[in-house]
Amino acid sequence: MNAARCGILAAGTMLVDHVHLIDDWPEQGRLATILHSESATGGAVPNVLRTLARMKTGLPLAAVGLVGDDLDGEFIRQCLLDDDIDCRWLQAAALPTSMTQVMTNHRNGQRTFFHAHGCNAAFDASLLAELHTPHKIVHLAYLLLLQQLEKPDADYGIVAARLFHQLQQKGYLTALDLVSVDEPVRARKVVLPTLPYVDYLIINELEAATLVGKPLRQADGTPHAAGIADAARELLHLGVKQVVVIHSPEGAWAAKSDGESLFVPAYWIEPQEIAGTVGAGDAFCAGVLYALHQQWGLRETLQLGNACARFNLRSTNAVDGAAPLGELRAFITAHSTQEQE
Repeated sequence: MNAARCGILAAGTMLVDHVHLIDDWPEQGRLATILHSESATGGAVPNVLRTLARMKTGLPLAAVGLVGDDLDGEFIRQCLLDDDIDCRWLQAAALPTSMTQVMTNHRNGQRTFFHAHGCNAAFDASLLAELHTPHKIVHLAYLLLLQQLEKPDADYGIVAARLFHQLQQKGYLTALDLVSVDEPVRARKVVLPTLPYVDYLIINELEAATLVGKPLRQADGTPHAAGIADAARELLHLGVKQVVVIHSPEGAWAAKSDGESLFVPAYWIEPQEIAGTVGAGDAFCAGVLYALHQQWGLRETLQLGNACARFNLRSTNAVDGAAPLGELRAFITAHSTQEQE
């Protein structure tokens, strides 16, 4: 059934980031001056889909999620439509659109976040239960931010596990991303029962460490390479059906159910070229999802993910650094040629 399917549908968290540049962080009760303000879409659904759209691959793309009947909700919807993303499964909720007020200190670049959960707190399995589309992959993110999917289920342990099984029974390939939380007991309680119904798990090394219960960075802060590779294999043994991908700023590890496993280092970028790191993980995820959709090899899959993350760093927001697939592949080829010289 999957062979006849085409496209990627992303479901889950979506929000608006209202970013304010202030002259300095004030003492409590004092005044700060806003020097500049801008708004941008945020959350996994807009970040992943808009990156994929700007890769100009021609894949059908669709969003599933909740927005409020307010200006922020209309902003998200319009941004997605502008990038030719299908919004038929985007529903309006009685709650306000999820949003974050981001205060960036002009003096030192430090950012402070004020977040309102809004609609994302109401995202539940019903939004996907009746889904019947021709897309090949359904990508859900971020589990652990979607409280309704954490509820107990008598047969599956957790609602998220039942939902993923239902999606697989309909013929979808399922992909999952998480959010980093410092609650290991809760994270394992929610995620581990879901893994047997996940085809592609795409997470960072902090989230992997939480799931396997082992630190994956060494005392000096560098990644524990062998430990991360072992964690990827362990997550396969815990149920992930096809591929586990673990990414970090230093590079990405992947393991397949057939035993293949490898590491691909990240692409270097000069510090002065980095405009921001917001959404770099989502950009990586977008590249990996496209490559998995196209059934690329593991090395090429991780190379594309790393390239998408590197290009993302050129922008202060999560999507404006994205580049067409042809440009990304030319960059990868040039980099590979340089390595061989």
